[in-house]
Amino acid sequence: MKIRFEREEDYDSIRSLNDLAFGGTIESSLINKVRASCKETLSLVAVEENRIVGHIFFSPVTVLSGKSKIKGMGLGPMAVLPEFQNQGIGSKLVMEGLKILSKKNYPFVVVLGHKEYYPRFGFERSSKYGLRSQWDGVPDEAFMVLFPNKSVVNKVSGLVRYRPEFNEAM
Repeated sequence: MKIRFEREEDYDSIRSLNDLAFGGTIESSLINKVRASCKETLSLVAVEENRIVGHIFFSPVTVLSGKSKIKGMGLGPMAVLPEFQNQGIGSKLVMEGLKILSKKNYPFVVVLGHKEYYPRFGFERSSKYGLRSQWDGVPDEAFMVLFPNKSVVNKVSGLVRYRPEFNEAM
């Protein structure tokens, strides 16, 4: 299996993969809208025998802390074709994405996801650091943060805002 950056010719396969993995079109529509309006995304695919079997998407988020605005990245959606799940593909996508974002010096990455899955990569409850989701009703244990550079931990707190396209999906 190979992990690489998405290409334009992958878009249809990525859409189908997300639709199958999530049982609907919300996530794939979100990806297409953000991709069309934002050049600062990170989108990786997992390829097995010339077939895209996994996908991960990161897009910019901001933390409003007092009068300052700090930019980080939000992980999601992440999907693996149902018949390829539980084989470590998602973990490899997450690790590769985090490695790339760390090299690009993003101070933090947030995820709204499964509390049992993401801590294995170093994600912790965002509330521990005074970070909160822009959406009401998000369970505390599901909104997590990772700081690739621990020196910024005390400099990032406040309300985390995703791109406006995410409001349609929530």
